[in-house]
Amino acid sequence: MAEGADQSITAAALLDEEGRVRAQGTGLQAADLLGCWQLEQVWPKGKRQAAQFSGVLLRGLAAQLEIREQGGDLQLRNSVRLGGVELFFEGPGTLTGRRPLLEFQFLRMGLRVAGRQWWGRALPAPSPQRMPFFALICRDSSGWLAARGRGGGLAQWRLSRQDGRS
Repeated sequence: MAEGADQSITAAALLDEEGRVRAQGTGLQAADLLGCWQLEQVWPKGKRQAAQFSGVLLRGLAAQLEIREQGGDLQLRNSVRLGGVELFFEGPGTLTGRRPLLEFQFLRMGLRVAGRQWWGRALPAPSPQRMPFFALICRDSSGWLAARGRGGGLAQWRLSRQDGRS
């Protein structure tokens, strides 16, 4: 994403929405999450100011989270790209609860150069107590998604593609 992040989305607004969501849930379904999400902003745990350097760096590296459905299951792919070099992590995910939680495990990582996979390896499954997740806060109809990660930070993405197509 060449342009900067949408500054109208603030930590204060997300925290207000998160409080409402904890009490009432989001109503989000798996179909609401499908697509390719470009990372726009991150807020470290306990901070109300977006991490400017991290945000610029991750946008510059085209950080994205792709969520697709395959055989009735969710598949996630998290990647960063610099020119023709892409580092990716992928694996299954599940959506649970009213809030809901998007739990996932990256079981494979790889490196692609100029569209061809050059290296890959299997990753060990995390223990159930250490399973990574995103506690979903909001999926706005204008095309953005916000969530809190296992580490406590907030992230906001912008939808760029749906169903893996540009």
